[in-house]
This record gives sequence, C-alpha cells and structure tokens, in this order.
Amino acid sequence: MAIETPIGFQRRSGELQADGVPLEEIARRYGTPTYVYSAALLEARLRALRSAFAALAPDICYAVKACANLSVLSLFARWGTGFDIVSAGELHRVLAAGGDPRRVVFAGVGKQRWELERAIDAGVGRFNAESAAELERLGAVARERGVVARVALRVNPDVDPRTHEYIRTGSKENKFGVDLDRAGEVIRAARAIEGIDLCGLHCHIGSQICEAEPYVGALRRIRAFFDDFGRAGFDHLDLGGGFGIDYGDGREMDFAVLASALQPELRAIGLPLVLEPGRSLVASAGILLTRVIEVKAGRDRSFLIVDAGMNDLLRPSLYKAAHRIEEVRPSGAPTHRGQVVGPICETGDFLCEARDLPLSPAGALLAVRDCGAYGFAMSSQYNARPRAAEVLVLEGRARLARRRESFDDLLRGELASDLLDG
Repeated sequence: MAIETPIGFQRRSGELQADGVPLEEIARRYGTPTYVYSAALLEARLRALRSAFAALAPDICYAVKACANLSVLSLFARWGTGFDIVSAGELHRVLAAGGDPRRVVFAGVGKQRWELERAIDAGVGRFNAESAAELERLGAVARERGVVARVALRVNPDVDPRTHEYIRTGSKENKFGVDLDRAGEVIRAARAIEGIDLCGLHCHIGSQICEAEPYVGALRRIRAFFDDFGRAGFDHLDLGGGFGIDYGDGREMDFAVLASALQPELRAIGLPLVLEPGRSLVASAGILLTRVIEVKAGRDRSFLIVDAGMNDLLRPSLYKAAHRIEEVRPSGAPTHRGQVVGPICETGDFLCEARDLPLSPAGALLAVRDCGAYGFAMSSQYNARPRAAEVLVLEGRARLARRRESFDDLLRGELASDLLDG
C-alpha cells in the first residue's frame, strides 16, 4: 500500500518536513535563512476557499503583494486565478509568470500616469480607482490609447475591522478609497468621463480579519448605497480580501462561516462577486528556516541569536506579530524564558519576544511558521545583508525558486565609482 505524502509542514519520526521533504535536507542544500513554500498547501488553501464560496461563484484574484515569487504566481496562474496588483512592478511579475492580463485587477493608492499607461498597454482587465483625480488620469490615458478602461470605485464604508491599526483600510481616517457618502457624486462625474466605464464598486476594509461581522457590516452599508443610488451600470462588486489566518492564537477566518454570513447581503445586492485573497492562501504555506548562532544568557531572559533578522522577517518588529517558532529536530534542550533575535544592529530586531522555548544549541535549525505572506515580500538588504533564498516544494521535490543574493547583488545599480571618477 502506498504511503500518502503529508501536505504542508508536518512531522515524521519527530522531524519537521515540507510535503514529505525533510527541512534539514533543504537547509543543507540551500543554506539559511531560507523561505520554504509548500505547493500542496497552497493548492489546498485555494481549493478550500473555492469550495466555501461555491454557491456565490466569485472571481478569485490572488493578491500579489502577499508573496510575489514567480514560481508561486505561476502556480496560481496554472490553477486559474486572476491577480490583484498594486504597482506596475507587480504587473511585470504577473506577466512574467504567465498570468492573463485580462484577469488582472490594478488596485492601490497613488497610481502614477506611467503605470496606468503600462497597464492599459498590457491589456489589464480592471482598475480599482481610489479617487476622483485618479479617474480623471485614467480617462485621459485611455482616450489617448483609444480604449475604454473598466473601473470599480473603491468606497470606504467606515467599519471597524478589529485588527491592527496599521492594516485597517476601511475607516474614514485611512488614505484608501472614497467615503461612501460621497460615492454617488464621484460616480456621476466619472460616468461623464470619456474613456472609462465605471462598472463596479470595490471595498477592502483591512487585513488579518478573523470575524465575519465587519464584512457583513460593510456589505450592509454598500447595499444601502445601491438601494439609494441604483444598480444600473454596475456589473460586479469587489469585496477585497483580508481574511485572517491562525498565527498560533487559535483565531482565524473560517471560509465557510464567512461565505454563509455574506450570502444574504450578496444575494440582495445581486452582483457578481470578486475576491482578492492573499495572506489566507499563502501564509500557512510558507516557513522561514534559520539556524542558531549562539545562546546568550541574560539577567531576566536568554537570547537565541539566529542568522535571520528583521531584514528577513519584518512582521514581528513592525506589527509585534507573533509567529510560532519550533525546532526542526527536537534537541531535548531545557525550556527557558527566551527571545529569538537576529544579527541586525537594532534592539527591535527580534523574531519573537520573550516566551518559553527550548534553549536550542548552536547549529540547531529552527522553523518560523506561517511566513508565506509578507515574509520575503517585505524583506530588505538592511545592514547590507543579502536577501534569503526561496525554495518551493512541488510534487515531492524541493526546487530553488529564488537564489540567495550575493554581495555583488548588494551593489547592483549603484554608481559611486563613476561619480568619483567624474
């Protein structure tokens, strides 16, 4: 009888593996720090979302900003998703990965004219506009190219998504969208602009949201808007994404619960649905491998100094985000109050704040869980440290998805010597 390969990050004989491939083997081959993604878990998450929302048949557009690796994007293109982008650079990545530009939604604040030009020339299917001024810019570019751009207006329903203040995007004090009470006048003016077809509404209220109620509240306000303004000329409603995942506290968005809660309002609105999930598809499908350099005893706590820092994984320093950290092979080391810190010259350089954890010896391999979203995507070369490698485990094989940067990569594009030579 064939042995079924485990999906995602599971233990066999005590050792943590990725889709059945030992993580120690990956670390030996590619070094550390390294991001590792499970293709099987990526597909399973997408399947779960599609199954939960089957009755509503949404157009699913993966949010590229969460994890923009070309191999990951290529998988989503193969699995039939569209793409939600927020820059011309992300469009370039999607096209390089084989994505269909007609299935691309260009969202985000501050789209520059040249970005709109590039997007229209590439055949981008839809734009989510954030302001009246952007609608004017887009209309001008579309007229110059003799096309009509399909657009949804991003509205701000002013609901509390009950998440971190940095990732709330649907309140009046945020920079995103148009207040719902001004949306009518903006839409009327936009429909007089030659070159654009304002055919949808877009709403994204935040990220890492673990309850359905904020989405229901937003939909109720949007439904009230439609009841007052009318639905003529609209052919879709884009609800964005932001569905939360379990970072170890037991809280996450249940896709089935969310779909059931949204269904009455969506049925009443009566427009085709667009979803833009990012984190909820990729976060749990990625881990960061890092090795312990040394254990340093402090007065009140111990420090596990590892070779990954805030330049590799910014979320703990930026959001006080908590990621589960575990030994790939249990060392049997005693548990102590400790903090996992990196080599960056900042007190804020930590992968976890004080918690009870094994005082893993030098050389031990650790796995930082749930790093598939906003892990490598937010990494940098701070302290002149080359960025990590990325590895995709696909069909039982570990494949290099991005090579580790070299010291030459740190200097690429700089012209200091030319300037000094006059």
